[in-house]
Amino acid sequence: MSREKRGKQSNRKKAVRVGFKVDMTPLVDITFLLLTFFLFTTTMMRPQIMEMRIPPESTIDGEDVKVKGSELFFILVREDGTMFYQIGQSDGTMTEPQKADIKKLRETTIKQNIKPSIEPNRLITVLKIDPKAKYKDAIKVLNELNLAEVSITAEVMKKDDPATGKKMERKRKFTFGKLTEEEVQKIAGL
Repeated sequence: MSREKRGKQSNRKKAVRVGFKVDMTPLVDITFLLLTFFLFTTTMMRPQIMEMRIPPESTIDGEDVKVKGSELFFILVREDGTMFYQIGQSDGTMTEPQKADIKKLRETTIKQNIKPSIEPNRLITVLKIDPKAKYKDAIKVLNELNLAEVSITAEVMKKDDPATGKKMERKRKFTFGKLTEEEVQKIAGL
């Protein structure tokens, strides 16, 4: 059976489709121009360099450096990367080592640096790392200390310097120390 068309028959002719081509050459040129523009105008991340000054072997001009026990904050890193902290007491003793994860380490660092019993900029942070510890563990601790500095600096700058009457500036005190055998034994069992 053949089907018949219903309805009115039209005299229109079918439209003939005209093929067209898109020339991609200008599009490629524009793409490369945009790419080079963004490459030249984007600032690349600069390598992060941490400046550290390590004092000479515990002496300045031939004299031992005297520091109050309450102005010391020790961070100890065991061979397996486990972190501990110790806080200096006013009588010159240290608290027992406390185990800390990376977040607690940052919180404790901030708390110790801004506690009212210590003058601003007086706390000395001492980082002691087991020689067999991995390099990444040291970098992890240093990064957390740098992140803590943001909060510490903000708190210190809220206060006025009694000598000048201007806002105080943050003066960070940080050093590396040797992990003694006694300390290694003390944190080994924790």
